[in-house]
Amino acid sequence: MPHMSSIRASRALAPGWVALGALAVLLAGCSRQPAQEEPVRAVKLMTVAVTPFSSEPEFAGEVRAQVESRLGFRVAGKLLRRQADLGQRVKAGQVLAELDPRDLRLSVEAAQAQTTAARTQRDLAEADLARYRELRAKNFISAAEMERREASFKSAQAQFDQARAQLSAQGNQAGYAVLTADAPGIVTAIDAEPGQVVAAGAPVVRVALDGPRDVVFAVPEDRAAQVRVGSAVSVRGWSPGVEPLEGRVREVAASADPITRTYTVKVAVDAAQAPALGATVYAKPRALSLAGSPVIKLPTSALRQEGQGSAVWLLDTASMTVKSQPVEIATADGNEAVIARGLAPGMQVVTAGVHVLAPGQKVTVYRDRYAAQEGGATATAPKSVSGAR
Repeated sequence: MPHMSSIRASRALAPGWVALGALAVLLAGCSRQPAQEEPVRAVKLMTVAVTPFSSEPEFAGEVRAQVESRLGFRVAGKLLRRQADLGQRVKAGQVLAELDPRDLRLSVEAAQAQTTAARTQRDLAEADLARYRELRAKNFISAAEMERREASFKSAQAQFDQARAQLSAQGNQAGYAVLTADAPGIVTAIDAEPGQVVAAGAPVVRVALDGPRDVVFAVPEDRAAQVRVGSAVSVRGWSPGVEPLEGRVREVAASADPITRTYTVKVAVDAAQAPALGATVYAKPRALSLAGSPVIKLPTSALRQEGQGSAVWLLDTASMTVKSQPVEIATADGNEAVIARGLAPGMQVVTAGVHVLAPGQKVTVYRDRYAAQEGGATATAPKSVSGAR
């Protein structure tokens, strides 16, 4: 039965062939695959060049009066009426607010009564002194008794003078119940309302006096030393078509604000041409201007973060590969970054797609086919940029 023998032999060998096939598949899966090459990416380029700095530092400020008085009563009391309103123009001597005068009137009446009593005591002492002088002239009393009568009269006279002075002071305090404006100006704040009990000296109304105006703004710590008293500042308002004003720095704060860590700068401007009190304006200190300075600038799309600093991709035109170049940013000029160091004129910098590149990666110059069709020029033409070196 040869046929049956061959069938049994083939069945016995079948598991071995299956094992060899599985081993071959496993070895094929474990073998190393050839590494895939990095794709050649198209990039946009700019040619680094030195160009003038164009923007100027500008700070938001507010128009204020050089002199602003915080007016309050010289005596304590309950606020009865407030005639001044926010934004109202007031004249010198105009009544701004009044206290309840009843307690002050009672004090005046008490002082008047004390003055009357002191006058009566003084008159009695004066009459006694006159009689004792006659007796002394006739040698009916001793010299010591005469001195006591003179002392009594002087004491009564002093008490009368004191009572009269207190009456005058109480009369003044009764007059202090009416708050008036010291000079013409505009009410800029109201700090108390009728019915409120105010302490002596507490601000009730703030008045910006007519006269010189200031533009007040804040500068950071690193620039405060450059702004000096007397330096020129250009001031412009919100309204378009209005010519900027020229002012001079009048005051620079000696210490920084404890919260913002900025220094307050006051610029004196012509009151006749200044915007309305409280208006928001923009101030450009000439001392901080870098306009016209030669710098190197890059668009922010060319920058990327590398470690603790910034970097850009430079193109090696010989091999058409890119390499990383660390740069230091000095400041901003509009929407561009001013480069302090790290670049030189003539370098080719990648400005788009910087986050998908790797050192040594092959690239090609991106060409805008639509721009080429319309103007015959490509978007890959190098573009000049500038920055501080």
